[in-house]
Amino acid sequence: MQAHALTIYGALARSPSTWREIPLLLGFNLVLVVTSYVSFQLPWSPVPFTGQTFGILLIAIALGRLRGAGVVLAYLGEGAMGLPIFAGGNAGMGVLLGPTGGYLIGFLVAAFVVGWLADIGFSRKYHLSLLAMLAGMIVIYVCGLAWLALFVPADRLLAAGLYPFLPGAAIKLGLASVMLPTVWRFVGTRPS
Repeated sequence: MQAHALTIYGALARSPSTWREIPLLLGFNLVLVVTSYVSFQLPWSPVPFTGQTFGILLIAIALGRLRGAGVVLAYLGEGAMGLPIFAGGNAGMGVLLGPTGGYLIGFLVAAFVVGWLADIGFSRKYHLSLLAMLAGMIVIYVCGLAWLALFVPADRLLAAGLYPFLPGAAIKLGLASVMLPTVWRFVGTRPS
């Protein structure tokens, strides 16, 4: 079985063509934009709580590494060029270079990692998809915290960029992992 067929995208697009892929990828890009508008600022942190990580995990596990990372890269480019699509409608290079820039770059790395795991079959089994998405979440937080450390004192780093987000991360992982088997059933192929 080809790696492409191990993802949800592969199950849906058995004979991919550019004309069929473009609307689908634009749709996933829109999903990421919509999840970025699910955002609220925490008063003690420069990092907002957003739905983006949920969108990243689903996109990567559904599309695989190349298409998933491509959608995220397009999203980052769109936001860097000034489209108001980052968390809360923010935009521009200042966001990428600001305190949350590491999380945004972590989205790209996580999309590749989770997508690669999906490409090798992790999206087909519930417990493996949960592990893949957990790996993606860890990548996002490692990248985000490494960059945030340039803006926040070391003694406040985890309180500003990790601890308040752990309950939300657990909820996002739970929702994404529950949605995945449902999507597999919808496309007509039951995961193990």
